[in-house]
Formats: sequence, structure tokens, C-alpha cells
Amino acid sequence: MARPRSRMLTEVEQQLMEIIWSRGRATVAEVADTLAQTKPVAFNTVQTTLRILEDKGFLKHTTLGRAFVYEAAVKRDQASTTALRHVLGRYFNDSPELLAQTLLKSRGLSKGELTRIEALVAEARKRT
Repeated sequence: MARPRSRMLTEVEQQLMEIIWSRGRATVAEVADTLAQTKPVAFNTVQTTLRILEDKGFLKHTTLGRAFVYEAAVKRDQASTTALRHVLGRYFNDSPELLAQTLLKSRGLSKGELTRIEALVAEARKRT
């Protein structure tokens, strides 16, 4: 039996989405050319991956001549929120506190980062 497609982005899918998000819209050839600047890539692989992203609901396309022009159906912040919810549920028992504790303990944060986090916490306190 085939495994159902994940609603999460793979690393390669994320790279292609970043290209689409930054450009606004792009053909398969444009995405392949952009990606080829950093690593070799086959046109067919890009085409298949973009089709998968459309099946997953991340992209939509229009037709221009014979080319498909892809654009994001999901904004970057929406995709980030979905991914964070997935990680929160899967690894942190749906506990934002546990996630924050892990981030604070496992990563050396700069003073600037800590200051910005403190400001966000203070702002969140005002809203509750």
C-alpha cells in the first residue's frame, strides 16, 4: 500500500518553495535554472517536485503557452506555522513551554536574541 503524502515539506521541496516565494511566480525552467546555480539538478526532477507541491496544496499554476507558471498557494508564514505545529505536537507534547525551554537550553543565544525574545514575552503578557 502506498504511503500517504506528507503535508510537511521535504528539504528539496522547501528549496523549491523558497525560490517561488522569493520570485512570486516561476516556470519549471526558471526554478531549475535558479536551483542549478548552487547544485546540479535535472529539469524532470524539478517538474515532478513542483507537481508534488501542487498536489500537496503548496502551489498552484497557470498556463502560459506550453509552460506552467507556478505560484505559491500558501504563504511562507503559513507553511512555517504548520511546520511548527507539527514539530510541537510530535516532539514537545504540544507544549510551547517545553519547546522554549529546549531552545533556550540547547542553543547559545546572543544577548540581542535574548533581548528580542524578552520583548516578545512582555508583549504576549500584555495581551493575556
